[in-house]
This record gives sequence, structure tokens and C-alpha cells, in this order.
Amino acid sequence: MTHPPENRPSAVRGFASDNQASVHPEILAALAEVNDGHQPAYGEDAVTGRLRDVVRRHFGDRAEVFPVFNGTGANVVSLQAMSERWSSVVCPESAHITTDECGAAEKIAGLKLVTVPAPDGKLTPGLVAAHATGFGNIQRRQPAVVSITQSTELGTVYTVEETAAVAAAAHERGLTVHMDGARIANAAASLGVPLRALTTDAGVDVLSFGGTKNGLLLGEAVVVLNPDAVRGVDYLRKSSMQLASKMRYVSAQLVALLDGDLWLRNASHANAMAARLESAARAVPGVEITQSVQANTVFARIPAEVADRLRKRFPFYTWDEATGEVRWVCSFDTTEADVDAFAAALSSEMTG
Repeated sequence: MTHPPENRPSAVRGFASDNQASVHPEILAALAEVNDGHQPAYGEDAVTGRLRDVVRRHFGDRAEVFPVFNGTGANVVSLQAMSERWSSVVCPESAHITTDECGAAEKIAGLKLVTVPAPDGKLTPGLVAAHATGFGNIQRRQPAVVSITQSTELGTVYTVEETAAVAAAAHERGLTVHMDGARIANAAASLGVPLRALTTDAGVDVLSFGGTKNGLLLGEAVVVLNPDAVRGVDYLRKSSMQLASKMRYVSAQLVALLDGDLWLRNASHANAMAARLESAARAVPGVEITQSVQANTVFARIPAEVADRLRKRFPFYTWDEATGEVRWVCSFDTTEADVDAFAAALSSEMTG
């Protein structure tokens, strides 16, 4: 019997991010299944061909899929394909593309991000109208894309109607619509609708489809819903260092996630654990829930010293140092016991 190295840190289950969760066993099994023999490289393999069929089943016959390594890559490739070097992108000020991607969209794509205050993380038609301005002014970046996130960075969810209204406002002004769908599965599970209802049918042009946060080892995808809205995706994927040579291993994970209901099972469980955590946290005197809990993320305000003590046992992040707002994220492998143990510790720290 082998033992882990003595210097390897023990596994700690926490609520820092769904990026820290394990890989779903069905995903590992899918990787093992395709790990046999040789296949053509760079997406010419049979597994990636099957992924194209699966994606069209979810998103429509015009959908085209381009597997990539990570979410930042998906966003950068998508936005480049939808814009020019003189373009601007309207997005909420909390958007991942502006807060947590080290300026990749601006550095690599040469875009200007126009960030919009949105206390719940969601754009509205009015906000699009107010910030998509300067058309024809040679002194200004030209608005080209509206980017929304589903579910949002604040854990809220655009309804089908809200997404369609934002898309309509963008299209009326000649803009295209990009969706950062790092947690789109959680949004669809929350609303009880198919993936297509939140994207293709609502007027979204290009989707960055997320897998890593929903049980994959690695891998996301650019899903072009409206081919008329993009150009050069294949070349941009390569020049942005997002083209996998052994693509079957990325595609196999996405097929395993999407071909059946694994995407929905994983997301529904994560959402349920967040709802359980919210309920338990609300019952603790002094804990303030700061955002509507609609997917798999809970935002709360607790004293900084309490947060520091809790973090020694359960990893999580402080979202806003100035206000004491923290973020707790549940994953497909979060258990009821995990939630209950954390809630008990929270109660003890807050009332002790």
C-alpha cells in the first residue's frame, strides 16, 4: 500500500470556489475511455465530431463549438471574433472579464471594456442604451459587443425574459451579445429551462460555455450560436494559444457532461447546497445575506475577525474588504455534512 508524501497538504473541503472541487468520476471515466490508440489531432478526431452533434442538440442546428482550455481563453477568443481593434465591450463592473482576467481582453484583443455599475450584477436594456454610445465618433472606441454573465459574478441569474430584453437592446443598436457562461448550467438548473432557452432562443450570439466549475478536469468551449456574428474563430483560437492538439481529451469531457444529464445533476446539487447554506446562515444572528441566492453562490456580511477564524477551518474568500462581504461557493461535490459543519462553525463564531 502506498502513502501520500508526508509534505502533501491534507485535503480541506471548503467554500472558496467550485474551481477547487474534485473531478466528477464520470468525467474521469470518459477520459479513460478515449485514451486508446491514435486519433487525428487539432479537432479532427471522432470525439470532437460527436461533441459538435451534442452541442447542436442543445443549442440549435447553426451552433458551432470550439473547445478551449479555460474560461479566460474562451472569453478572449469570443470577444476577438465579435469585434475589431477599435471596438468596445459593454459589461457590468463586476464582470469576470474586467475584474479577474488580468486585462486579457484588453491586452490580447485590444478592446476597451466599458464597465457599468450593476448592484445585482445584471445589465438591463436601459443600461445598455446609456453606455452604448459614441457611434461614428472617430475619437471614441466604437461599441460592438454587450457581454453578460450567467449566472452572474454575484450569484444572481438572468431570467429568459431579462436576457432577451438585453439582447434586443443590443441588437437594435447594431451590437452583438456575448455570454460568459462559466456557470450557465447553474443558471439553467435554477430556472428549470433548457440551455437553449437562455442562449440561442434569447438572442445570445456567442457563448463561453463553462465546464471546469461543473465537474470537469479542464476545458471550456466557445459556442457560436450565430455564425453571422463572428469571423476567424479557428484562427483566433490558435493565435490565442487555445487550440489543443490532443483535443479529444477536452471534447470527451464536454460530451460526458452534455450528452446526458450530468451537467444538470451537478448544477442542481450545487444549487441545492447553496440554498441549504443560505437557510442555515440566515438563522445565525448577525449574519447578513447581501445578494439573492439564485444559483450556487452565497454572499454574506460577517465581521472580519469571524471570517479570519472560520477560514482556518473552511477556505473561502472575502469579496469586499471594505464592507466585510464574503463569498461562499458550493460545488457538485459539496455534501450536506459539509454545509452543516460550516453552518455550525459559523454559528459558534458569531455567537460565542
